[in-house]
Formats: sequence, C-alpha cells, structure tokens
Amino acid sequence: MFTGIIQAVGEIKRVEQRGADARLSIAAGNLDLGDVALGDSIAVNGVCLTAVELSGDTFHVDVSGETLRCTAGLDSPGEVNLEKAMRLSDRLGGHLVSGHVDGVGEVVRFEPVGECHLLEIRVPQELARYIVTKGSVTVNGVSLTVNQTRGEVFAVNLIPHTVQATTLKHASPGAKVNIEVDMLARYVERLAGFAQQDKEQK
Repeated sequence: MFTGIIQAVGEIKRVEQRGADARLSIAAGNLDLGDVALGDSIAVNGVCLTAVELSGDTFHVDVSGETLRCTAGLDSPGEVNLEKAMRLSDRLGGHLVSGHVDGVGEVVRFEPVGECHLLEIRVPQELARYIVTKGSVTVNGVSLTVNQTRGEVFAVNLIPHTVQATTLKHASPGAKVNIEVDMLARYVERLAGFAQQDKEQK
C-alpha cells in the first residue's frame, strides 16, 4: 500500500526483454534503499513492483508482459516517480493507493496558471465514472485532488512543489500516464450493486 506522495525521482537505466516480460534496472536517485530488502514493494510511476535484486543505489524489478501492456512508461529508459511501500505508522499525506493501475490516460493540456500548472487528462470511458470533483486520483503514482470533470476529461492543479518533485514536469499533450482511481469509489459501486440486487429480490 502507498500514499501517492512521491519520495524521489529515479531513472530506468536498462530494460532487458525476457520474452513478453522484462527486467528493469532502476537508479533510485534520492530514494534511500538502506531499509529495502529483497521482496519489498516499490511503486514505479504508480505501478507496484517487487525488488528482486539490489546493487548499490540501483534496484531491479521484473515486469510481466500483462503489466507492460496495461501501463505506460515502463518499457523504455527514462525518469520515473518512486515511492516505497508505507508502514502502518506512516502519515497518510495523500490517499490510499494500491499500486494497481486501472488504466492509461492521455494528457490533453498542461500549462502554467499563475505559479501553478493546470493538467487535464482524458481517461478511458470505463474509468471516468470513478473520478469526481474534489475526489482523489493517482497519476503516475502522484496523489492528486480532482478540480473539475468534463465527460472523460478531468483537471488537476499542480502546485510548484509537485511539478518540481515529480516527473509530471515533463507532461505534454499526447503523453500517456498511469491512472489509479480512488479504491473507495470501486467499493461504493460494488456495495451499491449488491444493494440494488437485494432490493430487486424482495
């Protein structure tokens, strides 16, 4: 489990194809690997991955073909947002994030507004219903508050710190980003579905 508060920007240095799967070598940047053990989870651009090898300031993860198919930004070298799995004693500064990406969105607008930046993203239709104004959403592992929704497009406001401390600084129209919707929205939908079934059976 994660919080969506990015701890460091790292860099995928190498992608080794292993059939449909791949092994990534990731330079951790300022992420402290001192307390990371083999088998620990690290969110890479919002994708929960398992450290299978540690070497200095670099960690290695295996990514399945299915994960590569359902996400963006893990198939080639480049900067990535990093967050270690949270401890039960940690502060929950963002929101509860599972690291299980729900889909890939597309940046449609990224521009400065005063000292902040406006980021608009189009998501698949099946995900749009889970994204609500003032609700939470995770974009490339970053916990953000939704400012506005318009059909399949939602907008968020990025403060200067978020722009500086994450890879969202590189957002541009057409860029693909990993989206994880608020898990509470999925639970509510599931419960509402069962409540409706019970009502129909009575």
